Amino acid sequence: MNAPTQVPTDRVRGTAGADLADPAFWRLPRSERLSAFARLRELGAPVRFTPRTGSRTPFLALVTHADVKAASRQPQVFASAPGVTVPEPALWAKAVFGNSMVNMDGAEHAGLRRTISRAFTPRLLAAAEENIGAVARRLVDEMIAEGPGDFMRSAPARMPFEVICDLMGIPARHRAGIAARIDHASEYVGVQRRGRARLRVPGRGLRSLARMQLEMAGIARERRRVPADDMISALVRADVGGQALSARQLGAFFSLLLVAGVETTRNAIAHGMVLLSAHPEQRALLESDFERYADGAVDEIVRHSTPIIQFRRTVAAECTVGGHTFLPGEKVVLLYASANRDASVFEDPDAFDITRSPNPHLGYGGGGPHHCLGAHLAKLEMKALFREMLTRLDGVRTSGEPGLVDSNFDNRVGFLPFTFGKDHPNGPLRISACR
Repeated sequence: MNAPTQVPTDRVRGTAGADLADPAFWRLPRSERLSAFARLRELGAPVRFTPRTGSRTPFLALVTHADVKAASRQPQVFASAPGVTVPEPALWAKAVFGNSMVNMDGAEHAGLRRTISRAFTPRLLAAAEENIGAVARRLVDEMIAEGPGDFMRSAPARMPFEVICDLMGIPARHRAGIAARIDHASEYVGVQRRGRARLRVPGRGLRSLARMQLEMAGIARERRRVPADDMISALVRADVGGQALSARQLGAFFSLLLVAGVETTRNAIAHGMVLLSAHPEQRALLESDFERYADGAVDEIVRHSTPIIQFRRTVAAECTVGGHTFLPGEKVVLLYASANRDASVFEDPDAFDITRSPNPHLGYGGGGPHHCLGAHLAKLEMKALFREMLTRLDGVRTSGEPGLVDSNFDNRVGFLPFTFGKDHPNGPLRISACR
């Protein structure tokens, strides 16, 4: 079979202006990175990049909607093991903390995902959906009491955390500590560390993860003794392959749900606030008939912002995707942030249009067995929160540029000034950073 068709990195640097292996690329303004992705899509072939620091393991970038979707739906070829993030989790970390479901393949992944899916019983989901509205109302009450400030530190930013804690059954006395540990564990994911922070920060994140898992293990022991109508109780009584879930399996899942479920939705909500502030005509349309346009608005916010920028895969067997051959052992990056701006799929892809239909975005993954397990709940959270904010907070809007974190993993918002009230100036507020 022919060797893989690929474009040399040197040509990419010259023609596309993008070196995805260079940390400096991820410090560029987001608009420049999106333009670089567009030029990479025009090359018509996957591009090989080689990092100049760290492991120096080359990887091929899949940037088109079709290629990302095709690879996502062939997990037997594009494997999630040994890991989907960079760097890949160390073997000792998996032994201590358990292996995350996102890093599993085949029967191992299917068995654990099936067990977890069964824990999302109709009764539990119905209660969660009802609770989401109540949480949104309470958090907007707190937002009114707190007043304007940093959206990422205000009550609405706690929406996904509170919903997940309620769903899982985490007692109130544990929540403040767990929230702080989530922030520490995820603070530098995908962020290039410099100087002494390279040694100090990973240790802090691992310590936070260890403490969070110990705390969750204690709650799990309580639920084994006295079950409740919550997800922790369902999981500690569940089994995979005839054996009860181990403490590490439970800890790894809780960490995934708390860190991934909280951060992605929180960032999507923040980007939604930026987009609705920057596009007053879209906001007016949403407010004119919220129930009619809300689902489309949520999908367009997720497409436009793409909270998870990329995941990595390892080629397990020789295969051809999009006319290009991939060889066993090669590393492949699925660039969702690029796929969601593919002009061959999305008309005027840089526009923010809540009426976009169809909207086959890959913001929750490209399909297949690793499609986001919490996508439905995330959509409900966003709808409930925006319904409350838009109907109860007069003129709620961003009041300055968002502070984006320079990450190659997630489209994270570090801070976002916002305000509300009748004193907003005439005319639309111009926001460009999240475009």
